[in-house]
Amino acid sequence: MPVFHTLRASIQKALPTRESLAQHGWLRPVAHQLLHPQLWRLQHESVARGVAIGTFWAFVIPLGQTFVAAAHCTWWRGNIPAAAVMTMLTNPLTFGFWLWLAYPVGNLFLGAPMPVVNWPDTGWASGLQEVGGPVLLGMGVFGVGGAALAYGLVKLGWRVRVAFRRHRSNAGR
Repeated sequence: MPVFHTLRASIQKALPTRESLAQHGWLRPVAHQLLHPQLWRLQHESVARGVAIGTFWAFVIPLGQTFVAAAHCTWWRGNIPAAAVMTMLTNPLTFGFWLWLAYPVGNLFLGAPMPVVNWPDTGWASGLQEVGGPVLLGMGVFGVGGAALAYGLVKLGWRVRVAFRRHRSNAGR
């Protein structure tokens, strides 16, 4: 179990605190709401909302996801630490992979065949225009689908945890 304690400590160290988020310039319009205790408690509904919000913003915008997710959590009463952790799904190390994967997904939703782009022949600007639409659509699909899946998995996981605890307490009688 020391590995989990170390992991938990490093995640808590990396996460912004309530006070540091309230002081950030981008979040000033909602700073008074950021300090609400409900946004920081581990309640099943707020955690599920926070995970969904963080997952959505991780895929929809490339920079500043944590701040946008924190602001969004104030309106939807989502858990801010859960949202901040989930925005780390897309980071500088994994973002290229997600973009690469979003292209075929976007093409699938557009019903278009996978075009072969000859970068040197067409130029990088026209090649970027060819892949831009499918990539944006694919990332949107990842954002919406991932948020719905994450919300459902948190709710299911919480129910399984409660059922397991009830079963264990009843077995001890």
